[in-house]
Amino acid sequence: MKKIYMNLLNFSLRLKGFPMKEAQKEFQHILSVSDEAYASYIEAKKAEILQFHFENNPTYKKLLGGKLPKNWEDVPVMTKQDSQQPLQQRLSKDFAKKDVFVNKTSGSSGNPFIFAKDKFCHALTWTHIFSRYKLHNIVPNQSFEARFYGIPKDVMGYQKERLKDKMAGRFRFNIYDLSDAILAEFVEEFKRKKFDYINGYTSSIVQFAKYVLSQNIDIKQICPTLKLCIVTSEMLFEEDTKILEKAFQVPVVNEYGASELDLIAFQNPQDEWEVNSKTLWVEILDNENQPVPLGEEGNVVITSLYNKAHPFIRYKIGDVGVLDQSSTAKKPILKKLIGRTNDFAILPSGKRVPGLTFYYVTKSVIEDKGVVKEIKVLQKTTSHFEVQYAAERQLNPEEIKAIENAMTKYLEPGLQIEFSRLTTLERSKSGKLKQFTSLLS
Repeated sequence: MKKIYMNLLNFSLRLKGFPMKEAQKEFQHILSVSDEAYASYIEAKKAEILQFHFENNPTYKKLLGGKLPKNWEDVPVMTKQDSQQPLQQRLSKDFAKKDVFVNKTSGSSGNPFIFAKDKFCHALTWTHIFSRYKLHNIVPNQSFEARFYGIPKDVMGYQKERLKDKMAGRFRFNIYDLSDAILAEFVEEFKRKKFDYINGYTSSIVQFAKYVLSQNIDIKQICPTLKLCIVTSEMLFEEDTKILEKAFQVPVVNEYGASELDLIAFQNPQDEWEVNSKTLWVEILDNENQPVPLGEEGNVVITSLYNKAHPFIRYKIGDVGVLDQSSTAKKPILKKLIGRTNDFAILPSGKRVPGLTFYYVTKSVIEDKGVVKEIKVLQKTTSHFEVQYAAERQLNPEEIKAIENAMTKYLEPGLQIEFSRLTTLERSKSGKLKQFTSLLS
């Protein structure tokens, strides 16, 4: 069966014209560059892609002011707003929509847009992804995947994704309904199918893990082939990692990526969140677009070193992160991903706090009681917050008071906290759960 999956996938890639053999050859060349020579190698690749788009992309040349900067630090930082124009206007010379890979970002930052990759760049993206998974003895499109992702609800989009699932050797779970009855059906699928790994959105997999623990189900007993859990697209917190490891009894790997780029960071077997230095150049910049020292937080800014169809050069992805002080040119390490730049709350005092603070506040108070399944926080004004939660019962006055006290302790006094119990929390069209949203304009 696995061989059939692989043959179907190879046929599909060949049919679409993705040069996988050439990409594999280039990837091996990248790996062969020594640690000592890697910084110089990256500098050359940065200069090469900058020169290419200056000469071949009129829209990008206009962004540069018609002049090629002498210093990398003088290259303007791109934002998602720079891509809020028709794709055809953003493509480089000699690239047409019919000849490139075209997709759309999820819009989790509030700025969705259509993007393109030339076919060699996209083939190299997949080559890099395969290499990361193989570090954990997972061979994409051969190892059988339990997929916790969203799926389009229109007929054509739905059928397309189901066909891709079949070709890639994966089974997709419906994450739009995470009621106990549906989660019980998930368990039955694990009994019937020989899954090699779990892969998908953090919040959905954590919900399944909590159900498994609540029912005292031994997943490894009913699905002994399971050997890894990969979470992506949403923040992974330490407490959630413990829940996943306890429920599934397999290592948990944290993935950080962007559809318009590649994998940005992927946890290696040494538990390091290793940054992609093969197809991307990742910088951490301050609000004036200046590099910050290793170990300090700043905006994640990324250059796609191989995408000739569409420029992503010094592209501010919208996240805030920290590179570890042990980082080198060939092996940068992501120490921390703090969250999206638009996921910060502004308090009445002017204090600016990451949205993930609310996660820690609410989890620290009620998670261990097992009452609340999921939580999300909406900021309505600088002082008014709504805590939405999915639970089997209302929070009692004692639990509410504990959360209010925690908000005062971690944030500041005088905040208005509203509590809303819901059957299920609203997710995006893709199935992601955004745990903090500011409604401030």
